[in-house]
Amino acid sequence: MSHDRIDLVVASLEEWDEVWRRNQYLVAGLLRARPAMRVLFVEPPSDPLHAARSGRRPRRGRGLRRGPALDGVDGERLWLLEPTKLLPRRVHRGADARLARAVVRAAAHLGMDPTLWVNDPSAAALLDLVDWPALYDVTDDWTAARRGEAEGSRLVDNERRLLDGCAEVVVCSPALAERKRGNARLTLVTNGVDLTRYRTPALRPADLPAGRVALYVGTVHRDRFDVAACVRTARRLAETGSATVVLVGPTLLDDADRDALRSAGVLLLGSRPYETVPAYLQHADVLLVPHIVDAFTDSLDPIKAYEYRAVGRPIVATPVAGFRDAGSSAVVVSPAEDFASTVAEVLARTPGAGLGPMDGCLPTWDTQVNLVGEVLDRIRRRSPTPG
Repeated sequence: MSHDRIDLVVASLEEWDEVWRRNQYLVAGLLRARPAMRVLFVEPPSDPLHAARSGRRPRRGRGLRRGPALDGVDGERLWLLEPTKLLPRRVHRGADARLARAVVRAAAHLGMDPTLWVNDPSAAALLDLVDWPALYDVTDDWTAARRGEAEGSRLVDNERRLLDGCAEVVVCSPALAERKRGNARLTLVTNGVDLTRYRTPALRPADLPAGRVALYVGTVHRDRFDVAACVRTARRLAETGSATVVLVGPTLLDDADRDALRSAGVLLLGSRPYETVPAYLQHADVLLVPHIVDAFTDSLDPIKAYEYRAVGRPIVATPVAGFRDAGSSAVVVSPAEDFASTVAEVLARTPGAGLGPMDGCLPTWDTQVNLVGEVLDRIRRRSPTPG
């Protein structure tokens, strides 16, 4: 991998916080591997009006600021930008263009002549403002998600612009590779796992309940999480006193769903720092994947598919991508209607929790960073030299 100077502007679907996802692992890995690299990581905009309507405290975006310190990364090489979305798109048709101009100003302030890495399809508006060479990293097929007509049309339009306008396209799953064939060169770069952290024995987290635990780690969102299946599972395990269902991760549900889960005995712990996640997985008696099965979830490459298998605990999953074809004795696939009984059966034959033997050969973030670096190098070689 080349270590020459390259600046990146990363338009991310998630903010840079303590819950690490694909973008953080790849960006941090690139910064460590390339000492001359700088990154402007663009977070989703703050939306004060939406926050107020949702009963949360509205606030303006935090703007341009230094990123957090990263092990192995010297100097001010990671910058974060959180712009402010003042009005909804249905009211202000130029909302995405306004946000794109904020990104251009921030990059200019940092003296960047960057490569653009788009993960958030809304950043397609940047292609109208700059001639930066661009990479489209597709991690979710939002065109298959359940959205209103106007939002769905906007997503399809942005997707088309990115597939046609970016020099390279990276996808995280074979299903996306089939769906996103376009004019650009397409590369499959799946997610991965930090084996050192997940294979190092950790103490049981103090906030896990006493007794046996059936654990889910990940974002709890109606786009992928089957609330009804989780409720049935928690009730079944509570009736027999065999285990407690615990959810670790951002909980993006309405009050009715939260109440239904809690009433069934589910413990919602919320987000936990990424450094602590291996301990929760290692001390689970069974790991859960109660996901909805549809065209959207079939496009995904769940990071938990690698993290779960890395700790060697038994897994019960609905027949979703990443698990139904895992070819692993540790994974038991069950339809949603039988999910609760399957979890109970797996628990009954599972000994106590603890780090188990690793399930097969898993891709690491180091290898995936190298693959993305090769894509970035191709883009740079094809781009005209500035000046």
